[in-house]
Amino acid sequence: MSFATSAAASAAGLRRAVRESVSGLPREFWWLWTSTLVNRLGAFVATFMALYLTLDQGYSASYAGLVASLHGLGGVISSLVAGVMTDRLGRRPTLLIAQSSTAASVALLGFMREPVAIAAVAFLVGMASNASRPAVQAMMVDIVKPEDRVRAFSLNYWAINLGFAISSAGAGFVAQYSYLAGFLGEAAMTLVCAVLVFLKLPESRPERGPAGAPARATAGKSTGAGADVASEPEIGMGTVLRDGRFMSVVTLSFVVALIFQQGFVGLPVAMGADGFTSADYGFAIAVNGVLIVVMQLPVTRFIEHRDPRRLLIISSVLAGYGFGLTAFAGSIAVYALTVCVWTLAEIVNAPTQTGLVVRLSPVHGRGRYQGMYTMSWSVAALVAPLMSGVVIDRFGAAWLWGSCAVLGTVAGAGYWLLMRGLSEPEEEDEDEGTEGGRAPVPPEAPAQAPAEAPVKATAEAPAKATAPEAGVA
Repeated sequence: MSFATSAAASAAGLRRAVRESVSGLPREFWWLWTSTLVNRLGAFVATFMALYLTLDQGYSASYAGLVASLHGLGGVISSLVAGVMTDRLGRRPTLLIAQSSTAASVALLGFMREPVAIAAVAFLVGMASNASRPAVQAMMVDIVKPEDRVRAFSLNYWAINLGFAISSAGAGFVAQYSYLAGFLGEAAMTLVCAVLVFLKLPESRPERGPAGAPARATAGKSTGAGADVASEPEIGMGTVLRDGRFMSVVTLSFVVALIFQQGFVGLPVAMGADGFTSADYGFAIAVNGVLIVVMQLPVTRFIEHRDPRRLLIISSVLAGYGFGLTAFAGSIAVYALTVCVWTLAEIVNAPTQTGLVVRLSPVHGRGRYQGMYTMSWSVAALVAPLMSGVVIDRFGAAWLWGSCAVLGTVAGAGYWLLMRGLSEPEEEDEDEGTEGGRAPVPPEAPAQAPAEAPVKATAEAPAKATAPEAGVA
């Protein structure tokens, strides 16, 4: 009887935890979330490109590496271009262009046979597939309330990994019979995403009003703090590059991304050098996806209202030393254990880092700021293979894992120095009285959003928070 009661209580607690994790988010977010999940369910090219080129088409490993680099270079370029498009054209048009172009280029890639043609189309696929990320992030910030954003970012990250885990297994079976079917399947999935965006998602970009007048979100349904904002000066890429604090965040993001990338470029090489098979690596790295799918939501509930400064410092150090422990791995079990350590860091770092980017992004520059942030990960994806290859060949794998520990320490120290000057999010809410519905503004005084657009303190106006609110308090 007591066992049955305990089981019922546990089931009720689980249902309550799930309900609390998904409740309160707007309908538009769930359509965006569904689009993300469908898109990742069709992720075939990124997973099987190297095998397709070497096993199916008979090209060398060097050529496969060149194509992968061109694919990554396309992502670096499109991060910035798509960021500008997101701010100028809007979130919805950018998503439609990116996803339609991805569907067309992926389908075309499946029919390419000449090496130059394959390389050129792979570059286009990299540009198109990466172009939707700034728009997705900016739209998510537009439509989700500040206090719910960390939860929304975590749910979106969970969808990415859930879709990737399912697609990796399913696409593996498809690849055994026909790589072309895999390419066409991904194109079809991406086209479904474009249809979802077209039918279900309204434009969410906040419109810029005349000087001194509030600006309204285009869709009129935005639930985020960007729904009513004071107009800001024009924001260009030069503004982003001159934003010292934000560019410091981008640099630290690059360092952290460089560490996480080693799980997919350095780890398989090191395990192969130690005599482990590709199946052994597959088992070890599968722990990463499984843990993210299982732990992302409960961990998010734990960190949602905790200090983002400590979370970023701890997750950076934990990532570095998680990979550092790989130097002592001699069995599959120990390798899997090290994957558990740095995966926990990844689960904490991803939504918290995105929340910090939001805090530092002015409303009408969200696309450009998100594009620059996305670029840090794209550049890391280019640099990481070179880093791991050079270090392992010249010094050995132990030096690579030691370097990861050093990089994690440097990133943690960097976050500590960078965020010392940021005021507490709770203090920002009390000062502003506009975030999270704490103190509604009377109708005759339009709601301002200084927490989204930094304003310098003047003699007539009280000092405002330096960074925008991200709901990560």
